[in-house]
Amino acid sequence: MQYRRMAIEIESPEEKGYETIDINLTESSFSDAHLTDFDLSLDDLLACYGDHRGLPELRELLAMRIGGVRAADVLVTPGAACALFIVATSLLKAGDRMVVMAPNYASNLETPRAIGAEVVELPLTFEGGWAPDLDQLEALVDERTKLVSLTCPHNPTGTVMSEGDLRRVIDICQKRGAVLLFDETYRDMTLAGPIPSAASLYERAISVSSLSKTFGLPGLRIGWLAVRDPALSELFLAAKEQIVITGSVVDETLAARFLARVDEHLPRILTVIRRRLALTEAFFARTPYFEWVAPSGGVVAFPRLRPELGVDPNAWRRTLEQRYGTFVGPGHWFEQSAHHFRLGWGWPEDEALVRGLQHLDDAVADCLAGRGVPA
Repeated sequence: MQYRRMAIEIESPEEKGYETIDINLTESSFSDAHLTDFDLSLDDLLACYGDHRGLPELRELLAMRIGGVRAADVLVTPGAACALFIVATSLLKAGDRMVVMAPNYASNLETPRAIGAEVVELPLTFEGGWAPDLDQLEALVDERTKLVSLTCPHNPTGTVMSEGDLRRVIDICQKRGAVLLFDETYRDMTLAGPIPSAASLYERAISVSSLSKTFGLPGLRIGWLAVRDPALSELFLAAKEQIVITGSVVDETLAARFLARVDEHLPRILTVIRRRLALTEAFFARTPYFEWVAPSGGVVAFPRLRPELGVDPNAWRRTLEQRYGTFVGPGHWFEQSAHHFRLGWGWPEDEALVRGLQHLDDAVADCLAGRGVPA
């Protein structure tokens, strides 16, 4: 494999240093949590090797949340990123064909490229409401296609497929004999309620998710994949064993104790998310400088600076960062134009979110008045 560092990681807030950012509007998750928020303790934990598939009680809890799968179908991984890596490296080799929606979380494109796979993009567009064209998908998926990779709710746009659309995707994959990778990391944050997990509907569908985004627990490094095909399940277990053998018993124990009480925590989180979305919607209803496709799930959107303004988007972003200390995810993280940016509205506190959104407009006004920060 030919690895290269991705811009989204090189320029991430944790790499820049959180202390250098006043208002962080790029995070793709709910606010980071303290373990005391969930009354978690490890006083009785034995620091041993864990079950290779993941702590059994954790897999039972995950299977119940996913629905339509058994604990034996669930493989716990160090974050969803590891699950995605396992799938790509297990199923693809140089020259294999895959179809993936774009823009997308960078690893869903970059890891297959590093393998040397033929990566065929299903393009999403602002004008098309960032929705996948399933007729186009059907035309792209042929008998050579090993893997179809979709994300719902989508990162970075926040758009959501319907259950009917998912069932059509599955029908396309079944006809061509393709495996479906369905990244469901934001499933618990679907505003109208989640659609069924792909793994529950199709034996050769792989559902991937984690505790990082909805619950603000990225430091636990708990992700998982679920698949009902026994051969695929065994293949992915072999991959995990060769990469990490087993996960952290500390992380998995904390995750199990959290999930045992998740119904106490999720309503509070969703209440905060909806409140922050309302603040963001109010901004986009009044701003003269930006336009967006309103998200239907997750805590991110992918707005754009109106091209007709004639403002240099790079000068705008420099001004936003250097003068106002406000950080958004630039379009090049997702191989899109500089007019686009990922906006994370679930991570900052309400007051910081409102100030940061105002700074988006302030930086444009500076550029229009010739006061933008020069290169």
